Amino acid sequence: MAVFGLLATSLGVVGLVAPDAQLALMGLAPAPGTVRAGNDQTLTFLTASSMAAVNMGVYYVLASLADWKAFFRWTVPFRLLTFTVFTLAVVTGRAPAGFLGVGIWEGIGAVATAVALRVEARRER
Repeated sequence: MAVFGLLATSLGVVGLVAPDAQLALMGLAPAPGTVRAGNDQTLTFLTASSMAAVNMGVYYVLASLADWKAFFRWTVPFRLLTFTVFTLAVVTGRAPAGFLGVGIWEGIGAVATAVALRVEARRER
């Protein structure tokens, strides 16, 4: 959980500080130079989602420091939901293939968390 939190926070900071680098990581082509159409809201969206990533990353780190098992359990279905939404967005052509990495990351994270919780519960019996 702490590793995921640190990665989410770090990637959120990248999006805030170097938006074109973040766009490239997501498989999106950044606008050449600094020229953008007047109604282009890409940077607005990227700022909002990057700030959400920073916040979520901090939540994960704090939850791991507190060993907050209920939070860990809650993340499993929501990360599976995120996996489903991002994967379907790619499959249906709504998002570029780079978004599949986000879906896979969330799916693997959900499964790893569920397995870790199960192993730990068995160990405590």
